[in-house]
Amino acid sequence: MASVPQIDLDNLTTSPTADEALEEWYKRNPPVADSEANPWDVSRAELYSKDLWRKPFAEMRATAPINKVEGGVHGDFWNITTYKPIQHVEALPDIYSSDVSHGGITIAEPDFDDSDFQLPMFIAMDRPKHTGQRRTVAPAFTPTEMKRMEDEIRQRTGEVLDSLPWGEKFDWVDKVSIELTTGMLAILFGFPWEDRRLLTYWSDWAGDVELSCAEDLTEQRRHILYEMGAYFTKLWNERVDAEPTPDLISMMIHSEHMRDMDPMEFMGNLVLLIVGGNDTTRNTMSGVAYGLGQFPEEREKLQQNPDLIPNAVQEIIRWQTPLAHMRRTALEDHDLFGNQIKKGDKVVLWYISANRDEEVFPEADKIIVDRDNARRHLAFGYGIHRCVGARLAEMQIRILLEEMHKRRMQVNPTGKHRRVHACFVHGFRELEVELSKY
Repeated sequence: MASVPQIDLDNLTTSPTADEALEEWYKRNPPVADSEANPWDVSRAELYSKDLWRKPFAEMRATAPINKVEGGVHGDFWNITTYKPIQHVEALPDIYSSDVSHGGITIAEPDFDDSDFQLPMFIAMDRPKHTGQRRTVAPAFTPTEMKRMEDEIRQRTGEVLDSLPWGEKFDWVDKVSIELTTGMLAILFGFPWEDRRLLTYWSDWAGDVELSCAEDLTEQRRHILYEMGAYFTKLWNERVDAEPTPDLISMMIHSEHMRDMDPMEFMGNLVLLIVGGNDTTRNTMSGVAYGLGQFPEEREKLQQNPDLIPNAVQEIIRWQTPLAHMRRTALEDHDLFGNQIKKGDKVVLWYISANRDEEVFPEADKIIVDRDNARRHLAFGYGIHRCVGARLAEMQIRILLEEMHKRRMQVNPTGKHRRVHACFVHGFRELEVELSKY
């Protein structure tokens, strides 16, 4: 079992943010110039922070939907860029592994040299262990649980929207996207409300793939994640002898598959649930504001016909694709639609490109709120690793749109925004908006 240092919970780290630390790191270590980079190395973070990712993916889909990059920012890997091959790989989990021991779920390589700091999590496990741990948390996301939580989510969403200023500029990411998602995570974990913004802080330090490039931030990141683990261990110890409750910590405590996790596995699953519950919903909520602002005719269609909201939720999730990729590692040689994948090869499933596959989604770069197959998007993955919290994310976004409609609230981006500098999490750090009535 890995050793975990003693942590002073009265003096937790709250700055700098992961974004601030990386910004300073990039000043000291500028990325390779675009002119020198492989144009199909779509792992380059600047493609996403500068919103330049559409062209290389469109070229690949048209000419080589499965192709291999050598010597990229994150080493050698296969790009899988269209809908059908991604589904195919996801449907073969015994050939294409998610397990951290083979490389895990992101394009960045885990630090196998540091055996004391591996963070196993069930999304980065293969069967059968994946099955047991996923089944532990799945009851938190059943239709029955969604119904139980809906009134509370609606009340909180209304309170957040009613607190927003009209007729002045503000940051939608901070005031709405982060506030709503951290509040939801606090409810799911039974987390102290006054400390809920720690969940965002930890999520950003845990989920930013670009931190793997910044070796001199490794110790800082590790310390912050140890603080997260210590905080949640305190909550665990407070509840270990209590009666079962619907929160995720209690579910772990009372599960034969998760109650005996070592500290690293506990931290790994916390990272999964925090990043999964925070980044995906947060960035789709930002996509609601930005995306509908890009397509005012579709926004008006939605304003005039709120019955389209459930379908619009699926369409905005497709269009935004809040996690750009997942990674698999081949456990054996395999012919993938005529491409010879070798044992040990890194295979990257670009959901962000599959959701732009014109053969599946005509006019894929547009938001079309009544698109008839919007629900077929791959933003939540496919197969045994499909996002366990998908229903909750959909409900949060649906309620946000419904409560905006009740208030005749139109969100108008001003044009000032800052995108996440990463090839994994796809979204916004800041998004300035003004509100108006319609």
